[in-house]
Amino acid sequence: MTELSDLYTYSSALGDSESDAGIFRVDISPAGPTFQWSDGMYRLHGYHRGEVVPTMELVFAHKHPDDRERCREIVAQVSATGGFFCLYHRLVDAHGRTRRVLTSGEAILGADGAVTALEGVMVDLSRTLQRETEESAREAVAGATATRTVIDQARGILMGQLKLGSDDAFQMLVSTSSHRNVKLVAVAAELVQLANSPEARNYLDRAVRAIQVHGRPNHAGGRRAG
Repeated sequence: MTELSDLYTYSSALGDSESDAGIFRVDISPAGPTFQWSDGMYRLHGYHRGEVVPTMELVFAHKHPDDRERCREIVAQVSATGGFFCLYHRLVDAHGRTRRVLTSGEAILGADGAVTALEGVMVDLSRTLQRETEESAREAVAGATATRTVIDQARGILMGQLKLGSDDAFQMLVSTSSHRNVKLVAVAAELVQLANSPEARNYLDRAVRAIQVHGRPNHAGGRRAG
């Protein structure tokens, strides 16, 4: 059986004092369930201790409508059979704020094999997910910036080697990318690598000529040779 004191320790380690987590226990009896909530559980639901009395109706009222039925099914199942449970769902607090939470715990069996209590921990993953989303966005922006930098460097190499304008140099890279069926940034990266490597400098002119053959622009400023 999970000790409630262990859950308090786990909840504190997860940041219960900062509203990131809370613990709960529901004692089940013929008279009806009675709830014990940590301060973190009240905060997760948008309350202070003493503002509301936790009930099963209150708990499900705060589940996101799209997740409510699934949560009911899981609670009903473990209340009948016992065992561990874990579910990821959305919680809408008293202020209308949606939290993405993970609830896990255990349905405790009595001596007669019937479930006598549900106890567990609820962890708010919203800030973690937000950080991951922001990091992914930053990485995407950084990747896009790096791609543009490589392409601009390759365009500059062609402009210097072939005395082309910026647009014609870029069109050569695009045409070569299409001809070779490889990404534009890969063509640009190969050219930049050759230009930056003393050992490969001898191959740079050959690479530039290959790009010139496969990517000659056919508009003013760089007519295609007949």
